[in-house]
Amino acid sequence: MIRAEIVEQIRVKYELFTPYLNEQTRRVWAAIEARSLGYGGVSAVSEATGLSRNTIAVGQRTLEAEASGTVVAGMIRQPGGGRKRVEDQDETLIESLDHLVAPMTRGDPESPLRWTCKSVSKLTQELQQQGYQVSAKTVYTLLKAMDYSLQSNRKTREGEDHPDRNAQFEYIATTVEQFQAQHRPVISIDTKKKELVGNFPNRGQEWEPKGEPIEVNVHDFPDKTLGKAIPYGIYDVTQNQGWVNVGIDHDTAQFAVESIRHWWLGMGQSLYPRSKHLLITADCGGSNGYRNRLWKLKLQEFADEMGLTIHLCHFPPGTSKWNKIEHRLFCHITQNWRGRPLTSLQVIVNLIGSTTTEQGLKVQAQLDENQYKTGLKVTDEQFNTIALRRKRFHGDWNYQISPRKSA
Repeated sequence: MIRAEIVEQIRVKYELFTPYLNEQTRRVWAAIEARSLGYGGVSAVSEATGLSRNTIAVGQRTLEAEASGTVVAGMIRQPGGGRKRVEDQDETLIESLDHLVAPMTRGDPESPLRWTCKSVSKLTQELQQQGYQVSAKTVYTLLKAMDYSLQSNRKTREGEDHPDRNAQFEYIATTVEQFQAQHRPVISIDTKKKELVGNFPNRGQEWEPKGEPIEVNVHDFPDKTLGKAIPYGIYDVTQNQGWVNVGIDHDTAQFAVESIRHWWLGMGQSLYPRSKHLLITADCGGSNGYRNRLWKLKLQEFADEMGLTIHLCHFPPGTSKWNKIEHRLFCHITQNWRGRPLTSLQVIVNLIGSTTTEQGLKVQAQLDENQYKTGLKVTDEQFNTIALRRKRFHGDWNYQISPRKSA
């Protein structure tokens, strides 16, 4: 009867102490209780708490080690104690996981997950099918330890290098420096990605009241009434200023030259009132491509109208991202309107026009509601009237168009 009362008292104390005990302190507390009871104490404590006699014995050894000064401070378990990690139990686990994650980069076309999403759950499922006892959390921990991380695609590969790629870069850099030294305008031009106009999702995140995200359409089917916006950009390399002509029709050579005309009349002419020369750097394709005959014809009309000699330098094929407008203007516009639906053309113009940077970038934008026909052909007779002079180095990429006196 006395033993039953003792066991009950220990049980009550243990239930009160349990929320505050960890693995080590639980063993030590049980050992102290057993020692205080003397003979038969280990059996009584084991019966009251459900702890095994071995666990209480470990607690007693911990007390003895502490008394002798050999206990390791801060450690709950003895060195090497606890359940072994699954990757330590089976050394092939990491190799198998690596085989699943990187089939394409390691040249293995037969990986089971080559054509599926390589999520943690998929990887866990595949490893379990191979006989490994592993959880999704363990797979996540292993991936981190193996220097894997969640990554998106990166646009860096632009095709095979042209043999004159570096030489053209050097030619463009030298020409730009010469124009800047003579206080002549240098502009980088290109068409930004077409944007859907309407209440559509836009990539990126913006600070909003918690739980109140901007609601947008589930599907991004084009709105036939609002259509698309075509931002054509002109970036002044010297002045760090941008001009964007937002079109609503087609990205044609006529639209490209009209955008340059808007820039010259709205910004360039006042910045360079005495200059009779203009240097344009552009990529090699699209509405301002070096093979586009309409592009050169419209530039001739612009040169005649303004009395400007237009100098053109095109970047080699596959290197359009080297054009300065890409990383000095367009990327900042994208950053400025991130996470905001482009609900109207005026919203697009306002967002572009309010783009600034700490480096002093200023941007002006306007809406171009003109219609530009596609499929226009330039006859040989028309093309031969262009005052075109090709440079000695790569005359297809580097040329100038002078104003015609008759015009």
